[in-house]
Amino acid sequence: MSKHTIALAQISPALGDLERNLALHEKTAEEAIGRGARLLVFPELSLTGYFLKDLVSSVALPLTSPVLDRLRDLSRRIDLVVGLVEETAEHLFYNAALYLSRGEIVHVHRKVYLPTYGIFDEQRYLAEGGRIRTFRSGIGRAAILICEDMWHPSTAFVASLDGMDILISPSSSPGRGGLEDSGTFGNARAWETINRAYAQLFTCYVLYANRVGYEDGACFWGGSEVIAPSGEPVAKAEYVSEAILVAEIDHAEIRRARMANPLLRDERVDVTLRELERIRREGIR
Repeated sequence: MSKHTIALAQISPALGDLERNLALHEKTAEEAIGRGARLLVFPELSLTGYFLKDLVSSVALPLTSPVLDRLRDLSRRIDLVVGLVEETAEHLFYNAALYLSRGEIVHVHRKVYLPTYGIFDEQRYLAEGGRIRTFRSGIGRAAILICEDMWHPSTAFVASLDGMDILISPSSSPGRGGLEDSGTFGNARAWETINRAYAQLFTCYVLYANRVGYEDGACFWGGSEVIAPSGEPVAKAEYVSEAILVAEIDHAEIRRARMANPLLRDERVDVTLRELERIRREGIR
């Protein structure tokens, strides 16, 4: 099947309230199912809220937690991407995103880059992820990169080489840079540039799901969007307000983009590896 209907959940989770957020996930999923979506993508840390700080250990869940059973059951009707704090057997805590389908957790991505600048302090409370992998999803070969991961082009590059057709990016981006004439924040424009550039450079769909609402004095700006492999927007949610953005993606568009711009075919992995090894030996100048 070439075409798929997907949905992005631009929601406002409650900080530290798992039960309330779980109910919000269920309600949102029911609406997305009613609108014909095959996949529903929630924002970063959608089950917990973002500025958790010392609440991290209180809301963390192992992947075997019964709390996740409700989402597993729901994933028999619609594929889900949800954000949470994952606790491992070693009691390490990760900012993670799960892809659930047919009652199973198909893929786990642990955020690789934890921001520690400006208002961000993730590395103080969370462990760094160390893997970037693609996986088979219900809508094609996909990769998940969480928020700050997208600001490091090497992550999308690696995912592209690993066969990525769909780039899923759950985000909790608070507004920074001051309000512009458009009524949104300066960093929203930067995000939109990144999303369009990655879609076109890596000839893939970009599904960007950003949250809304206020937390700890910060305003999350929303603006979730679906970008085609051509770099053109397919659908765009409004800024600041809650929404369920529904759009159709078409794998024929990926084929057309890769025929017109065979960038993946022409990639010189040998050159890249050789130069990276040189830089590792000599250090970044």
